[in-house]
Amino acid sequence: MLRIAIQAKGRLNEESIGLLAEAGVSIEDSKRKLLARSDGFPLEVLYLRDDDIPQAVSMGVADLGVVGLNEVEEKGFDVEIVHRLGFGKCRLSLAVPKTEPYDGLSYFEGKRVATSYPVILSRFFREKGIAAEIHEIAGSVEIAPSVGMADAIFDIVSSGGTLVTNGLKEVEQVLFSEAVLIGGRALSDDKRQILSQLLFRIEAVERSRGLKYVLMNLPHAKIPEAVRILPGMKSPTILPLAQEGWSSMHVVINERELWSKIEQLKAIGAEDILVLSLEKMIR
Repeated sequence: MLRIAIQAKGRLNEESIGLLAEAGVSIEDSKRKLLARSDGFPLEVLYLRDDDIPQAVSMGVADLGVVGLNEVEEKGFDVEIVHRLGFGKCRLSLAVPKTEPYDGLSYFEGKRVATSYPVILSRFFREKGIAAEIHEIAGSVEIAPSVGMADAIFDIVSSGGTLVTNGLKEVEQVLFSEAVLIGGRALSDDKRQILSQLLFRIEAVERSRGLKYVLMNLPHAKIPEAVRILPGMKSPTILPLAQEGWSSMHVVINERELWSKIEQLKAIGAEDILVLSLEKMIR
């Protein structure tokens, strides 16, 4: 059995549980428990603080973990990034008071910078040759300049709304982060086999995102033209209808192209077009 550590609460918790559910791994509702087990898959979930997950995986307390790349980079534990999950996207950025003129990284020379990510920031300043004072703060980093604790901050930015609220402006983007699946480097063969099965399911879910399954009826004579419009995964599926001279075409379309393709198909005589959600794409 595999043990996976996920965030005990917050957005990564909800999206991690949601992804597992889409992959057919249902977890009992156990917000008051430390451990929960899946009914139909050899997996149990360990609920932890996000900044404890890399250490837990490196120590073998958990075999896998879902955590932000920013925490992996900051903690520096010996773990393997198994798969990038694509949700929980954010960035670690430097921000200064919006009234301050900013003309480049030299601004930070000799300045006091507050952050909860001193390791990442120290490495960045070292690479850029900047000598700044880094002050580690556990929380509410964004208020540090307004109360006189720092001249600037280095913190997580998603929409940027929190910076604006606190009179700050983003000036340098240092690290782009997202949720990643991490693993220990000493997994047994049995556990790696279970991990392979889990990744197979996760990737099937991911491939289906942004895709729609489209069915339509059209005259036989228009099939070559429709195929040029909709090449499909390999090629569209064509099935004859009971009505002579007509066929049904089935194809997968990227949602970004959906309406333009439908307009082209209508123009050549396609009728009764159905658009369905695609749950899994298995190859």
